[in-house]
Amino acid sequence: MSDPIPAYARHTLAADTPATVLSARPVVLPAPGRGQDLHVRVSAPATGDGLPVVVFSHGFGWSMDGYAPLADHWAAHGFVVVQPTHLDSRTLGLPADDPRTPRIWRYRVEDLERVLDGLDALEAAVPGLAGRVDPDRIAVAGHSWGAQTAGTLLGARVLGPDGVPGEDLSDARVKAGVLLAATGLGDDLTPFAAEHFPFMRPSFATMVTPALIVAGDSDRSPLSTRGPDWFADAFHHSPGSKSLLTLFGAEHSLGGIPGYEVAETTDESPARVALLQRLTTAYLRSALHPEDTAWKAAVTALEEDPDPLGRLQSK
Repeated sequence: MSDPIPAYARHTLAADTPATVLSARPVVLPAPGRGQDLHVRVSAPATGDGLPVVVFSHGFGWSMDGYAPLADHWAAHGFVVVQPTHLDSRTLGLPADDPRTPRIWRYRVEDLERVLDGLDALEAAVPGLAGRVDPDRIAVAGHSWGAQTAGTLLGARVLGPDGVPGEDLSDARVKAGVLLAATGLGDDLTPFAAEHFPFMRPSFATMVTPALIVAGDSDRSPLSTRGPDWFADAFHHSPGSKSLLTLFGAEHSLGGIPGYEVAETTDESPARVALLQRLTTAYLRSALHPEDTAWKAAVTALEEDPDPLGRLQSK
């Protein structure tokens, strides 16, 4: 017998009305060996229980305070959204010659693991959240470098200089992922990127956890010798259940998911962001509650749109 639909899903399925959101920042998790404790933002609907969790990894230089168009939307539609601030954040000012820099990609992965390990502490630290989180329904998401970070918990690995996949950093607690503008295959890096970002060599051959991959068909990275199709590699080179959303006209910010009127948003499009909000929310709902039909309905709506902002592929 399938699990009953939880309170968060009942009210959003009945009428997709955003709920009031409570948010706390910074919530601090001790991080021995990291150099400084991990600061996170936790956002959640003010009511409802059995709430699933989305752990979001920001892009290079950002922090827990970015990506409000997605984080706030997810929280208003029934998810607990946890946003750690990674060591590369501009808010921390880590110098390039800091001894942690060569390993900073691993610190990012460890940040996500620390969040998963500390869910009980995070739940207790946010007023009104205690007892309302479902620790068995967890997804990860990320944008740009954050998408590569999240992808490691789904099963992607980083290739070493010899081309051999590195350590398996997947986490069985994570049931699904949303990868936004994810790094493609490392064989297509420019010489500069290969020299300065050797960790940008993902292998998706073991990324078996279900995921929605989102790419913009106008996203051209200065780090890659290829065009926008580079950002779809996570879909084409991974096994298992995956979906690819290609957004028409979208550049790296995918219409403005880091936030509106910020320097990184070169292709500001509220309509494109609204589509991403709807589709990612529907995907996460159905991925974490298989009896939920939100994703199926969202796919049908996009397919029937006479003037769609993107196209979907699934396998």
